[in-house]
Amino acid sequence: ITIFFISNLSAQCFFQKSKQANYWVDSVFNSLTEEERITQLMIIRAHSNLGVDHIENVANQIKKYNVGGLCFFQGGPVRQANLTNYYQSISKTPLLISIDAEWGLGMRLDSVINFPKPMMLGAINNSNIVYDVATAIGKQCNRMGIQLNFAPVVDINNNPNNPVINDRSFGENKIDVIEKSKQYTLGLQAQNVMACAKHFPGHGDVDVDSHLALPTISKSFEELNNLELEPFKSQIKNNVSTVMMAHLSIPAIDTTQYLPTSLSKNVVTNLLKNKLKFKGLIITDALEMKGVTKYFPSGEASALALIAGNDLLCLPEQIEESIVKIKEAILQNKLSKSDFEDKVKKVLLVKYNLRLYQFKNIETENLIADLNSETIKLRTKISELAITIVKQENKNIIPLTSITKPFDVLPKVACINIGNGTENLFSRRMKLEYDADNYYYSQTYLKNDTVKNLIEPQNGITISDTKIKYELVKNILDSCLKLKKYDAIIISVSNFNRRPANNFEIGDAAFYLIKNISNLNNCISFFFGNPYAIKNICNAKNVIACYDEDDITQGFAIDFLNGRINAKGKLPVTVCNN
Repeated sequence: ITIFFISNLSAQCFFQKSKQANYWVDSVFNSLTEEERITQLMIIRAHSNLGVDHIENVANQIKKYNVGGLCFFQGGPVRQANLTNYYQSISKTPLLISIDAEWGLGMRLDSVINFPKPMMLGAINNSNIVYDVATAIGKQCNRMGIQLNFAPVVDINNNPNNPVINDRSFGENKIDVIEKSKQYTLGLQAQNVMACAKHFPGHGDVDVDSHLALPTISKSFEELNNLELEPFKSQIKNNVSTVMMAHLSIPAIDTTQYLPTSLSKNVVTNLLKNKLKFKGLIITDALEMKGVTKYFPSGEASALALIAGNDLLCLPEQIEESIVKIKEAILQNKLSKSDFEDKVKKVLLVKYNLRLYQFKNIETENLIADLNSETIKLRTKISELAITIVKQENKNIIPLTSITKPFDVLPKVACINIGNGTENLFSRRMKLEYDADNYYYSQTYLKNDTVKNLIEPQNGITISDTKIKYELVKNILDSCLKLKKYDAIIISVSNFNRRPANNFEIGDAAFYLIKNISNLNNCISFFFGNPYAIKNICNAKNVIACYDEDDITQGFAIDFLNGRINAKGKLPVTVCNN
C-alpha cells in the first residue's frame, strides 16, 4: 500500500502547481520568442557514438532553436553523461532528457548490462519483480540525468508476426499485460522518472512495421475497447505521466485515408483526452518514421500532431519547416493560441517539478559500476523463474539422470547446438556434467568436436547457408537416429534473431534438422530466445522455453535439466495451436 501511495504521489508531482511553479513557468514562458515556444514542444535525436559532426549539429540546434529536449540513442554511458552536461550548459531553457530504455539503459548504451526483455518478464508469475526491475531502471535514469523513459510497452502482442512489437510486449494475455505494465510504471515513477505508456491505441495486432509503412488495424471499436485499450485505461488510472501515440490506420476510430492515429484529433483528443480522461503529456512516436512521412511532409505532420492534441513532437525531421507550419496553424486558428500556450506551459511545469532549473553535472566516476549494480541480481532471479515447460510428453526424461539404471550411471547424451557454430556455457556444462557429445551447427558451417565424427567425409567443410544441401543435414540426422547408444538427445537453439522476419534468421536446413530429431521421445529442445520461434516444431515431444541466451539463463537451463530447480514459468504467447 505504501509503495502504491508513493508511486501515485510521485506521478502527480510532475504536474503539481504552486505559487513558485507558476512564477517560474510564467517567467520562462515570457522570456521565449514565438519560435522558441514552438520548439519547446520538440524533442530531437542525440547519440554519443556518432562523432564530432553529430555533436556540433545537436549543439547548433540547441543554440539556434532552444529545443525542448533530447532523445538519446546508441552510445556509451560516460560519453552520454558528458554530452548531457555540455548540452544542458549551452541551452537557454533546461532540456528534458529522454531515452527509449524498455529493458534498461543497456538497450542503448555499451558497457551496460541489459535487463530481460518484457516477453521474458511476461513468463514469470511474480509481477512484483517487474516493479523491482522498473525501480532499478529508474535509478539508472537518475544516475544519467534522464527524466523520461519511453516505457513501458503496454501493447498486447496478439499477432505473432508483429515485426515491431513482438518480444517488447509482456505477451498476449490482457490481464497479465495490464498488471505487469502497471508495476513497471509504478516502479519507474517511484524514482521520479516519467513513464510513457505506448503505443496508443495499441500496436500489438499488426504485421507491418510503422517505421517503414502505415499499418492498418481493421477491428471494430468494441473489439479495441475490450482488448487493446484496456492496458491504457489501467495506466491512466495509475497516473502514468506520458502516453505515446502510435502511427496506425484504424478506420473504426478515424476513416480519413492515410491519416495515422498520431495525427488524428478523433484518436488523440476525442478518445484519449476526452473519453479516457488522460491529463498527462501526450507525445507522438517519432515523426521521422515512414508511417507518417510517406503521406505527410515533416512540417505538416508537426502541425497536424499539435492540432490533433499532442503536447510533444518526437523527432520532427525539419525544425524550420515545422515552425513555419505550426505558426500558420495558429494564425489560421486551426490550432488555437490558448491551446498552444497551454501545451508550452504544461511542458515547462514538468521541467520545474523535475527541478531542471537547478541541473547538477552528472559525475562520471564509478558511473558504469553504478549502472550495473542491480542488474545481475535481478537477471538471476528472473532467469530462474522464467524457464517454461512448453511441452513434455516424456514424463520420465527430466531430470536427465532418471533415465538410466542404476541411477549413479550417467546417461549417454548427444547435445546438438544450433547457433553460431561455437561452444557456449550450455554446451560446456553438458560436456562437463554428462560427458555429452557436442555437435555444432550454424548458418554457415557444420562442425563436430567429438572423438567419433558423425559425418566424417564432410567434417570441417565450410558451406554457405544458401548452398547447403539437405542431404548433408540428413547425414547428421540419420547418424543420430542410428546411434542407439544415446539415451537422450538435447537440442539447444540460440543466437537467432529476435524478430520474426525470415523465420528469425534460422535457416531451413537447421529447422529440417530440428524438426526431424525433436519428434523423438528421448529428445528435449531448448529455445534460448524469442519463444515464437517454437512455432516451427509444433510436433516436438519435449520443448523448453528459456527466452534469453545469456550465461545466467543457460546455467539455470542445465540446473533444470539436472532436477536442481523446477520450471516455474508460463508461456506468455501462443506458439502452436496445441
